[in-house]
Amino acid sequence: MNTDLKALELLFQRPLEPVFTTRDNGKTVFDLPESVYTDRYRNNTEEVSNRFSQNVETRIPIREVARKPNLEFASKLGRKQQFSLFINKHKEIASQLIQLFLDAPNLQQFVALAAYTKDRVNPVLFQYSYAVAIAHRPDTRTVPIPNISQVFPSNFIEPSVLQDARQEASVIAKSGNRTVLEIPANYTASDREDEQHLAYFREDIGVNSHHWHWHLVYPASGPMEIVNKDRRGELFYYMHHQLLARYNVERFCNRLKRTIPLSNLREEIPEGYFPKILSSINNRTYPARISKQQLRDVARPDGSIEISELERWRDRILAAIDQGYVEDMQGNRIPLDEVRGIDILGNIIEACNTLSVNNQFYGNLHNQGHTIISFAHDPDYRHLEDFGVMGDVTTAMRDPIFYRWHGFIDTIFNKHKALLPVYNDTQLGFEGINVTYVEARLGAANARPNTLLTYWQRSSANLAAGLDFGPVEDENITATFRHLQNAPYTYTFNVINSGPRRSGTCRIFICPKTDERNQPLRLEEQRLLAIEMDKFTVELMPGENTIRRESTDSSVAIPFERSFRAVGASYQPTAADDLARFRFCGCGWPQHLLLPKGKPEGMQFDLFVMISDYTQDAVQQLSNTPNDACSTAYSFCGLKDKLYPDKRTMGFPFDRRLPNDTLNELVGAFSNMAKTDITIKFNDRVIG
Repeated sequence: MNTDLKALELLFQRPLEPVFTTRDNGKTVFDLPESVYTDRYRNNTEEVSNRFSQNVETRIPIREVARKPNLEFASKLGRKQQFSLFINKHKEIASQLIQLFLDAPNLQQFVALAAYTKDRVNPVLFQYSYAVAIAHRPDTRTVPIPNISQVFPSNFIEPSVLQDARQEASVIAKSGNRTVLEIPANYTASDREDEQHLAYFREDIGVNSHHWHWHLVYPASGPMEIVNKDRRGELFYYMHHQLLARYNVERFCNRLKRTIPLSNLREEIPEGYFPKILSSINNRTYPARISKQQLRDVARPDGSIEISELERWRDRILAAIDQGYVEDMQGNRIPLDEVRGIDILGNIIEACNTLSVNNQFYGNLHNQGHTIISFAHDPDYRHLEDFGVMGDVTTAMRDPIFYRWHGFIDTIFNKHKALLPVYNDTQLGFEGINVTYVEARLGAANARPNTLLTYWQRSSANLAAGLDFGPVEDENITATFRHLQNAPYTYTFNVINSGPRRSGTCRIFICPKTDERNQPLRLEEQRLLAIEMDKFTVELMPGENTIRRESTDSSVAIPFERSFRAVGASYQPTAADDLARFRFCGCGWPQHLLLPKGKPEGMQFDLFVMISDYTQDAVQQLSNTPNDACSTAYSFCGLKDKLYPDKRTMGFPFDRRLPNDTLNELVGAFSNMAKTDITIKFNDRVIG
């Protein structure tokens, strides 16, 4: 393969080791010009080069950097300091580094620049900015971005497992003779803590990898060409709204009430969280937050933030929603209408600096909320502690407070949505289309219709790529872990088209029927808890049509293998399309959590199907956009370098108020909609 592309792939491996050490199972080394060595090794270049060049199979030459960059801006973030996308100073540094990488004139100079930069900046900053650049440069489309859990495994795995992994790899030379390690479940708290019932969801490796990868594809700061993506602010709203809906439904499955929005930052936080994971950068534990913690103003070397500032930004945003418009920096009024309003609010609330209409006035509500919570244990730096898990996109979803904070953020978006007009018959209907039958069925021959199954599964991951300064040969260090899984199933719909051949968009949601106390939910409550399961285009011939769709083809989720794929050349696909999927298609909800857990006795849901008029949904893509090998998971992640492929607002039709009081009344009023009762049964056994 192209050695430059190979070099870019290998720079993801062993992120804390100097660039001159071996990679690719000890088989490959870089031939470096002297200028790439840092001052620490410049007087020993021959010694270290000889040491790490022995017995290698491949040597990849790295060119001189045409113009050495001034990296003074990056020195403001120490090499052993935690990096956070929620801290303004860190975000600005990352933006400059991303721009530096994007400005490299060609592939060869990008490789040289990356090799030169790697050992001179914070390693986590480097890996993030480097991955963003690879995801957005046109000449690196085939470079696979590995799963973050395998680059920095300590962010995801209980520390003793990593200790055992290093010991096993050091003592046992051949991977076939090594013990398979086990990542324990439920190690962060006992069952005395109610929130621990959701640990399987919050601490799932795939869930947290998804959150990191989404922020990689949609960075909040950086060059305009990578930040200003189609409907970016709306996607920020919708992806997190769906996370929250899934989490709340998961709470119902475990007989817990919906999470309470963190609307008052001056009240103590009853939920504590002790993460018990190590920072990849400095081997310190992520600090804990004790129960009943009081939030305070933050005054630290990286910046200060007062709770009153967040309250001021909150009040300004809520006032703008009430007024129906925001004001830009010149005082011009921009309406928060039903088409662009949610996108404008999303960019304001996330404080997407280059896209917010008035960053100075509306502030930085979402990010600074994360920051204040993440420093609750040491707001004034008197104990020299770094941020907790809420300060890191790879770990934030582990903490119960993430869902309370985003529950509050979601109430702001929902306030805007509630003020929009109720959907009318023209928007909801599709004349001449009648959905007459809906079913979901497992693949077994004797499976009962509309009864779906979840269970525990044991899977494995290779930890070797992230074990810096460990053995380099035969790198296969396997650890197993338990996670929720669902049996694959098939949707079947019968649709009568009384007109000519037409195209439609099939939209599938599931809605919980009852809350944690088994009390029926109103349509307005179901609307906010509706979980998008799939969305796809269908061709409807005149007369009766039978539509079948596999659950594994969901537009929301990515296959299990993409969440836990192995790292290294031997695992890399050779086809160009498959290589492209490795990179961009890492963004998406994990397939193994497509279904909520359900209950052992069965939990009832409404399976809702709607076919909307494709002529009202279709998006005319730009003619110069390249073919995209990845079309899955677009509901949460969009399509790379393309417009969002659905003209309707995200979450349609459940994103706004509906004209009926119950879901039965809604589907009864529109022939292009149908519903059926489904049961999700949880089998409390480990399979696999």
